[in-house]
Parts: sequence; structure tokens; C-alpha cells
Amino acid sequence: MPDASPATAYYSLLDEGVYLASESTMYRILRQHGEVGTDRRRQATHPPRAVSELVADAPNQVWAWDITKLRGPDKGVWYCLYTIIDLFSRYVVGWMVASRESADLARHLIEATARKHGIDAGTLTLHADRGSSMTSKTLAELLIDLGVAKSHSRPRTSNDNPHVEASFKTLKYCPIFPGRFGSIEHARVFCQEFYAWLQP
Repeated sequence: MPDASPATAYYSLLDEGVYLASESTMYRILRQHGEVGTDRRRQATHPPRAVSELVADAPNQVWAWDITKLRGPDKGVWYCLYTIIDLFSRYVVGWMVASRESADLARHLIEATARKHGIDAGTLTLHADRGSSMTSKTLAELLIDLGVAKSHSRPRTSNDNPHVEASFKTLKYCPIFPGRFGSIEHARVFCQEFYAWLQP
């Protein structure tokens, strides 16, 4: 293998069950001894994905929404808290506690909240992560009907909806937050009182 490239030598040795050093180490050693030039091909690189930055300079320009789980009375019983916040004011503009996660329930909440706040077509962007309810056809059709632009987190990125996550943390780290809710009605009453206290 005297005329083989370091990469070819590396993989040929691996095929024989011999491991001496990594491919990059072989290149480094040969380079130090003047045995390999700088004509080693570069690996294809891709530009980093642009981080979409949502900016609002007034209320009702950008809303973000998400769903979190609240523990029910027994193991395996959960309630879903749907929350919509205004990015500019950080106010919770809409919320709902339900027994399950569903695109239809999300549609109902978003539609009712948009109507309550008098959102005109073309004035609002709604941001969410890429959960099944958030990317559903049902919701996409509603947003088209309302004239609301949609924005989603980048794929496989867990921190692209930080404003709603911070809202959930404020709720769950409140000193009076119960470990478990006795019923769905208990969860609804708690959230109603909490949000009334948080934003009088």
C-alpha cells in the first residue's frame, strides 16, 4: 500500500482488523513528515440553518403556543394545558385545559382567541414547535382562513419556543402548584386563578 492515500490505507487496515490510528491522525503524521500535500479534499459542508427570529414591536403581532402535561389524580392520568402567549407583552392571551391533545381542540382555542382579540387577516404570526397538533392540516386550514401566518421551530430543535416554555416553568414552579390535580376541573380552576393573579 505504499501509493495508497491515507484514507485508503486506513480503511484497508480496518478491513484486516488492524487499527493503528484515526484517519485524521494518519494525515497529521504524514503532513508533519512532508509525505502528504495539502490537496486533501474537503468534506462537503452545509451552511448552518438560519435561526428564524420572531420579533414583535406591539401586541398581537406574534403569538406563540404550546401544550404541556399536568398530572392528574392517578398514575397515568394527565391533562393537557394549551397556552397561547403574546410575544410582545408575554401575556397569556388564551389557554385551555383538556383531557387529551388534539388538533381539533387546538383549532377551537386558536380560533376563539383570535376572534376574542379581534385579529385582522395579515397582522399575526403564530409560532409553535413541530408537534402533531401544531403541524396538523386542520390547524393549517384554520390559519389560512384567518389570514394568520404560521411559524414552526427548526426540526429536531428543542429550544425554539422558549417564551411558552418559560411561561410553563413559571406556572409549574409556583410555590402553590400542586404535584397532582384531583380532577380536570381542579386543574382548570387552578390555571384560571393563577393567570388572573399573574396578569391582573
